[in-house]
Amino acid sequence: MSFPVATPILIVEDFKTMLRIMRNLLKQLGYEDVDDASDGAAALARMETRDYGLVISDWNMAPMTGFELLKRVRASAHCSATPFLMVTAESGSGSIVAAGAAGVSAYLLKPYNAQSLKAKMDEVYAQTRGA
Repeated sequence: MSFPVATPILIVEDFKTMLRIMRNLLKQLGYEDVDDASDGAAALARMETRDYGLVISDWNMAPMTGFELLKRVRASAHCSATPFLMVTAESGSGSIVAAGAAGVSAYLLKPYNAQSLKAKMDEVYAQTRGA
């Protein structure tokens, strides 16, 4: 079950180089409808004005971390069901457990490539479809 190419995606990443890499990977995979935000507050503002089929967020950002963004998204009446993919170098089991408890859809460890990104996106899509 593949993640639909027409799905609007929001990338939340404060490091411009990583943002460019993520955009390029998504483009390689056929995804063109991609917006971005440089931090959690900007992401929340974008999510108030547009419905996204997927949020891909870095964990380590300031002033609002990706983890805090996740908690805010899950607490929001407007976007609580939006699939959320956390991308991070945080591989500690405590981080993974905390993200899971907060409602993350999937967790992608850096470094990653187009194939591992696509696999996680398809995993998230299968969850949302109840497969």
